[in-house]
Amino acid sequence: MTALKMAVIGLGKMGLHMIDQAENTQMEQSVEIAAVCDANEEGLKAFAASHPSVKTYLDYEQLLDEQQIDLVYIAVPPKYHYPVVMEVLKRNIHVFCEKPLANSLEEAGRMLEAAEQAAERAGVVHAVHFSMPHEPAVLKLQDMIRQHAAGRIRRIDLILQFPQWPRSWQQNNWVTSREQGGFILEVGIHWIHMMQQVFGPLHMLEARVTYPADQPNACEQEVQAVLALSDGTCIHVQGISHFAGEERVSMVVYGTEGTIALENWEELMSGPIGQPLSAVEVVESTSELPVLKHVISRIQGKPGKIYTFQDGYEAQQVLEALRQQR
Repeated sequence: MTALKMAVIGLGKMGLHMIDQAENTQMEQSVEIAAVCDANEEGLKAFAASHPSVKTYLDYEQLLDEQQIDLVYIAVPPKYHYPVVMEVLKRNIHVFCEKPLANSLEEAGRMLEAAEQAAERAGVVHAVHFSMPHEPAVLKLQDMIRQHAAGRIRRIDLILQFPQWPRSWQQNNWVTSREQGGFILEVGIHWIHMMQQVFGPLHMLEARVTYPADQPNACEQEVQAVLALSDGTCIHVQGISHFAGEERVSMVVYGTEGTIALENWEELMSGPIGQPLSAVEVVESTSELPVLKHVISRIQGKPGKIYTFQDGYEAQQVLEALRQQR
C-alpha cells in the first residue's frame, strides 16, 4: 500500500515528536512526511537542513494549496486550532489534532460539526491526540476498575501540583497565558479525557479557580473543584502552581475495599483498606502507542483505536466548565 502523505503544521515540541514517530522504522512504510509549516522562519530553516526532501512553508494555506496531502497533524497553540482545522476539513483531508480540540466550547462545536460533515461527505477521519488511554498503566487501571479491584468507588481525587509553571521543558508565552494556557488546559485535559474513558461521563458540581491579582493575562495558580460521575460519585480536583516542593500529577481512587493510585502519570499502585499501597505490575508490551498508527489504520479502512472530535468536544465541555470559574 502506498504511504500516506502527511503534513505537520506547527514545529514545536509536539510537532517534532510526531515527525520522529512517523520516521520510525515501524511507521515509515505507512506514512511519509511530505511538508511542514511553522511561523518561525529560523526554525523552518533548521528543519530543512536536516530534512531536505520535505517541503517547508510559513503559510499553512499555501501548503494545502500546493501539496497533495492525505493527513494533516496540527500542533499549533490552541487558539489556532480552529482556523487550521476548518481549512483542512474544507479540503476533505484527514485531520489529527493536538489536544485540547479547541480554545473554546463554541469553536469545538463548530469543528465537530464540520468534521462530521466531512466524514459523511468524503470519509474523512478526524482524531484528537489523546494518548493516556493507550498507556500500559492506564490500560491496567481500567481493567482493575472494571474488575472492582477496590470495590465500589467512594471518591476520586485528582492532584495537579506544579512548583514551576510552565515546566522547565515547556518555556513559551502561550502556555502561561490565561487565553490558551495554564495547567488546567495543558495537563488537566489529559486526565479529564482519561477519566471519561475509564469512569464514564463527568459533570461539574462546583469550582473555584484563582488567578494572580496583579497579572490580568496570566493563567491560573490554583483550582479547587468537585466533578461527579453519572452515579453521583465525586471527583475532587486540587491544583496549585508556584510553591516549594515536588511536582505531583496523580489520581487516587478510593473504594469500599481498597485504594488504587496512578501517581505521576504512570506509577500504578494499589492496596486493601488499612494497608500501605504497593506497586502494581504493568506489562509495558501492552502499550497501544503511538496514536498515529491507529489514525493511519483507520484511514486505511482497518480497525484502530482513535478518539474523534466527538471525544474532544466532550472533554472540552468539562475543561471549559473549569476554565470559566472564578
